[in-house]
Amino acid sequence: MAALQSRLPFAPWTDPRRRRLPGIQPLDPADWLLLDDAFAGQMAERDRLIAAVPEAVHALLPEARGAAAELLARVLDELRRLPGYTVSAAVVTRPDGVSVPVDPERPLLTLGRLVQEDFCLLERRGSVHVLTGAILCFPAGWSLAEKLGRPLPSIHAPVADYDADLAARVQRLFDAIRPERPLWRANVLAYADPALFAPRSECDPRPTPSGHGAFVRSERQCLVRLPRSDAVVFSIHTVVVRHAALTAEQSAAFATLCPPA
Repeated sequence: MAALQSRLPFAPWTDPRRRRLPGIQPLDPADWLLLDDAFAGQMAERDRLIAAVPEAVHALLPEARGAAAELLARVLDELRRLPGYTVSAAVVTRPDGVSVPVDPERPLLTLGRLVQEDFCLLERRGSVHVLTGAILCFPAGWSLAEKLGRPLPSIHAPVADYDADLAARVQRLFDAIRPERPLWRANVLAYADPALFAPRSECDPRPTPSGHGAFVRSERQCLVRLPRSDAVVFSIHTVVVRHAALTAEQSAAFATLCPPA
């Protein structure tokens, strides 16, 4: 059974001014990590994937270990302020009652079992940012193995709207992010299948669901600069709802962005 949310809690794309890519806006640092009504179901699926197929959901280049350790420390600090978590140096107990050992030798795998967010690490190499590590339990139509070690333009190569102008704007955005000024955006797509783990090769285009699609999938994507390593964290909070769960405003905007096939 898919872990569905009962509602879509964010939909900046309902505002036409937010639809122009990349659609970035400021983020209150206190609102970075979200807990919603699908927490228990999503965390159970994350636990299952990390135990069963860790090589499919996790990757870390050796040179990114410092950034991964810094990210783990940052998230542990955040969890001490979130309701329902109990945090010690050795173990974290989640709001669903599951206790997760803190393993400094496996920082991203530990993070994958603590929160609903996926995390990608992007570090500057020359003139571009490169994907150097990730815990990606809920990929939406892409493969971590294909993207690891690649720069932003290459990562987004299959995206039709990601042209040279947008690539340049995104790179300037990554260069300008400050640790105290995180950013966020959200996307939205129609899906026939509510599965959270939905990897896909660049050579295998995502099928278009008939009609509006029974499900709506939206990712709240945040950009956070880590001050010591200077890495940019791209975090992804995934929401999947039934199309019928959209508000009237969300449904009208969704029909404009994702017209029925």
